[in-house]
Amino acid sequence: MSDYGHDLVFGSFVTPSADNPDRTVGVAVLAEQVGLDLVTFQDHPYQPAFLDTWTLLSFVAARTNRVHLAANVTNLPLRPPAVLARSVASLDLLSGGRISLGLGAGAFWDAIEAMGGRRLTPGQGVRALEEAIEVVRQLWDVETRGGVRVDGEFHRVVGAKRGPAPAHAVPIWLGAYKPRMLRLTGRRADGWLPSLGYLQPGDLTKGNAIIDDAAQQAGRSPRDVRRLLNIAGEFSAVGRGPLNGPAEQWAEELAELALEEGVGTFILGSDDPDDLRRFAGEVAPAVRELVAAERDRGAAAERTPEPEPEPVAAPPVRASRATATGGAFAVVPTPDDGVRRSEQQVWDESTRPTGPEPDPERAYTPQEQATGAHLVQIHDGLRAELAQIHDLIEQVAAGEIDAGAARSHINTMTMRQNRWTLGVYCESYCRIVTTHHTIEDQSLFPRLRARDPRLGPVVDRLEQEHHVIHDVLEGVDRALVAYVGSPDGLAELRAAVDLLTDALLSHLSYEERELVEPLARLGIA
Repeated sequence: MSDYGHDLVFGSFVTPSADNPDRTVGVAVLAEQVGLDLVTFQDHPYQPAFLDTWTLLSFVAARTNRVHLAANVTNLPLRPPAVLARSVASLDLLSGGRISLGLGAGAFWDAIEAMGGRRLTPGQGVRALEEAIEVVRQLWDVETRGGVRVDGEFHRVVGAKRGPAPAHAVPIWLGAYKPRMLRLTGRRADGWLPSLGYLQPGDLTKGNAIIDDAAQQAGRSPRDVRRLLNIAGEFSAVGRGPLNGPAEQWAEELAELALEEGVGTFILGSDDPDDLRRFAGEVAPAVRELVAAERDRGAAAERTPEPEPEPVAAPPVRASRATATGGAFAVVPTPDDGVRRSEQQVWDESTRPTGPEPDPERAYTPQEQATGAHLVQIHDGLRAELAQIHDLIEQVAAGEIDAGAARSHINTMTMRQNRWTLGVYCESYCRIVTTHHTIEDQSLFPRLRARDPRLGPVVDRLEQEHHVIHDVLEGVDRALVAYVGSPDGLAELRAAVDLLTDALLSHLSYEERELVEPLARLGIA
């Protein structure tokens, strides 16, 4: 098992097609809008059907604000490293620190040679790449006195002035498959970027071992090398094979790659807008939750046991369910303050079922209480994002931003992209017509019902409220769209957000009230 503990990153691999440049740029912009972290383009300067990758990267950088950008990977034999270093640093400065440098030793040598490049053997390509990395790093190192000097077999720089320095520490990722390239990755690179389609079973494990060994021999930590992976697949209603099935199957397979093979960045090769939306809105949040839950369990198992204080039994008398977490159970659900902004009601709160009363003699360890505390923390994040929505609406009203920008921001928020939280898992209903079971339906909900059937009515109600909240979010989106066309619709927009506030805050309080104690009692982590 090789989980390097990297934060998970999700990106797109967009075809730089010259046939329809507007669509190419539009797909890249959409990747940012749906919430992906990274946009990449292949770099084949000899391919007349493609836009020039560095020109395209610059254009997309100007059309986006948040997403990171990279060539996947740069064709080094046709891009002199000293000039490339200044190109990367310049674009990083212009984009606010959003550029990464993917590098390859070269392929398609007939085409490279036809464009004026030098044909190299595989061994020469690796040596030329290592020299190029040295040139690039020296050009960026403005703190060292004197000019850049690399007297290599393939690249010579004799005194070039250093700079400009990039806006941030630009990572260098290598597209590598063979042992020599993998060892170079471990010695000098910040990331390993292969494509899953070019790998055989076991190649990720073997490649990680070579990189780790080379990194350690160079005095580095294996964790210094991020593991990235280009992937491709098909979304379908039923599973037909690896990365060919519903979103939850994708999530489980990618989570396994993250935990077992150390992959920290997944880059989807697709120009289909629906694929990007599902990858960002359904797959990425679920993978993050699955990996976070497994890492939490691993950390708890490896933690050095500490003497625990004697558990204190819960008090035998409870005034109400609101105090059910007093005494030994220290996780306090967030109470519903009863304040309602909207006259509309989306459900009857008086019909909400309740779960079994806690055993007053039950004692809880800190480990058992951690899951409930995590639930409250996630909910606090959703509450904070709700406050952001109110702030965005006020900015729209004051004319500081337009409704289109507000809509784009809301669409990338956790409560819109991520899955609604139940326990340490999350659940999403990104489309009203979604009929397939989510990860929660297949794992957490059955576990809750199986371990305590008395919780069945509560879980059923929470599922129903998730659907209702999704509809309320759609109402906010419709109100924003209407406001774009008619500025007189601000009152309708505020009303939609007020209704969302009432529904969400009420739901989160209900969920915490009913689940923080059962999660601890049933040992569900």
